[in-house]
Amino acid sequence: MTDDPDAILAKLPTRLKDARRAQGLSLDAVAKLSGVSRSMVSQIERGESSPTIATLWNLTRALQVDFAGLLEEAPARQIEVLRADDVPSIENRGAGCTIRILSPPEEAGRHEVYELRFSAGGMLDSLPHTRGAREHLSVIEGEIEVTSAGGAERLGPGDTARYAADVAHRIAAVAPARAFLVVQDA
Repeated sequence: MTDDPDAILAKLPTRLKDARRAQGLSLDAVAKLSGVSRSMVSQIERGESSPTIATLWNLTRALQVDFAGLLEEAPARQIEVLRADDVPSIENRGAGCTIRILSPPEEAGRHEVYELRFSAGGMLDSLPHTRGAREHLSVIEGEIEVTSAGGAERLGPGDTARYAADVAHRIAAVAPARAFLVVQDA
């Protein structure tokens, strides 16, 4: 890494844009994951604004890179590790439900993997996904009821349900529960 601050700042816009594109993320997706406004992300990528340390920290966490990864060429890893504290999560969808995003961002819209954590009575109502989409829900602990295409099934630990996701569907926890969800678009 260079000690020249101007050289470092000159690299940031391109490196941030490259990191975002490598993850297959749009500006909107980075904004949602990082909490940094879309316009600010765009300005930083164009070199029109220098990010604060806090902004850069939020962006690097959202893009799953570290500061050094943005500023110098790092050797490619054989094994990609995403530590538990670094897994992006969504907490504002559904009621009493936290969604942890386990799949790589570039798989969004094709093959997505999530860990769902529900409080008692928590639920996740979903609008129809793309035509032919299916979900595979495996319960790790607790009890969950899945509703899709007019049917409903109650699942316990170790149970897996596969169902249409191209119709409105719901996952609801009878008691506190944890499950893994795989979303496959056709």
